Amino acid sequence: MDPKKFYITTTLPYVNAAPHVGFALEIIQADVLARRQKQLGNEVFFNTGTDEHGLKIYQKALAEGKNPQAYCDEYAAKFSLLKEKLSLSYNNFIRTTDPHHIAAAQEFWKRCEANGDIYKTSYKAKYCVGCELEKTDSELVDGRCPVHPNKDLETIEEENYFFRFSKYQKPLLDLLDADPDFVVPKTKQNEIYSFIKGGLQDFSISRLKSKMPWGIEVPGDEDHVMYVWFDALVNYVSCLGWFEELKKFEEFWGTKENRNAIQVAGKDNLRQQTAMWQAMLMSAGLPNSKQVFIHGYITSDGQKMSKSLGNVVDPITLVDKYGTDALRYYLLREIPGWDDGDFSKEKFEQRYNGDLAGGLGNLLARTLALANKLNASLSLTDDQLGQAIKTAKENSSRSVELYKFNEALIAIWDLIAYCNKIVENEKPWEQGSEELVEKNKKVVGNLLFALKEISDIIEPFLPGTSTAMAEQLKSKSSVPLFPRLKP
Repeated sequence: MDPKKFYITTTLPYVNAAPHVGFALEIIQADVLARRQKQLGNEVFFNTGTDEHGLKIYQKALAEGKNPQAYCDEYAAKFSLLKEKLSLSYNNFIRTTDPHHIAAAQEFWKRCEANGDIYKTSYKAKYCVGCELEKTDSELVDGRCPVHPNKDLETIEEENYFFRFSKYQKPLLDLLDADPDFVVPKTKQNEIYSFIKGGLQDFSISRLKSKMPWGIEVPGDEDHVMYVWFDALVNYVSCLGWFEELKKFEEFWGTKENRNAIQVAGKDNLRQQTAMWQAMLMSAGLPNSKQVFIHGYITSDGQKMSKSLGNVVDPITLVDKYGTDALRYYLLREIPGWDDGDFSKEKFEQRYNGDLAGGLGNLLARTLALANKLNASLSLTDDQLGQAIKTAKENSSRSVELYKFNEALIAIWDLIAYCNKIVENEKPWEQGSEELVEKNKKVVGNLLFALKEISDIIEPFLPGTSTAMAEQLKSKSSVPLFPRLKP
């Protein structure tokens, strides 16, 4: 049977600052999904990249005395470095300054315009540069954007092109009615349904080039550039070669009846990624794509972590100190699916020493030491252990399908704890009769079998650890996976 095509994309981080741990969480979660699909034998197209146009970037480049393209090149390289640092398996990295993306965004514009959904008018609006979005008074708290309360709102008063968003209220509601799992989790489907049902207002999709020149030129009007959200969202199809490589696009993006595409995002992006983007797809005549709003905020000391608040954590610094899989484990285990989670150095080191060094690392090290001492070989003769392995596989797999990565890891670490309990109860290091030695060899052989299964199960979550375990089990030579941290 031919492998199923599976397409997954993250949102594109804005290159107005270096990568932070919040985006690391999103892309690691997407990586787990991509790796799991590969384990199942499916052909995966995994996209990420950088969002490089708009007012925030233009202002930041000017403030640093740099050409906007040079500024974007510098920061895109920092995000590209995450592939190595976080052991990511993506096979496409798109930049919205890529020539093909620019051509695709302009073609997308033309199709929406041909459908009667783009028009020009004068308007006045309050605008949050942090969100790159217009804000109504009802969205503000004490006159400020609740997401970027430390930024002053700007007032835009000019002639722009608008997208006829209001036309798509009924089609969007029909889309959500037809597929109750179109947006995951259900709470987000309900939230966006209520937003759409409350009425949609047409939104601006261009800026005057004389005021903000850093953007993709509007087809047929050199005085305007595209609004950054219109341009950036198109990356989800341009990365597949649309509009020039239709075969590849159709295979991976899928059809209205059989959607292959999954977009993962944080909860801040619900309005843009769902309502705006899905309406744009309808206007351009393209199939819609399933949305997964996979994580909330990461807090630190009870405060939301945010670039604008200046309290973000650098994932590369953590990797350099603790290792890639230690960071992957903490984020996947400690930040629950859908909800907000907290980051602290104390919790991180507790998880490291307890779960990684003391749990998995200790089990592997002492099992290999006993295997060498007893000349034990991998085998499974313990039916209860076999059932525990089966349960861990089933529970972790089901949890990944539900995007509950923390529960998947809990299931795996329950198996690790079970194996460590076998060591404590059976005491296979004890010496004595030939019968005792043979019994101990069987115990250790069972543990070797369990560790081989664990190395396979954890591959989507901790790929480096999975590889290291497989190599050590093959050679029966032990190197600490996670050296214990000293107080």
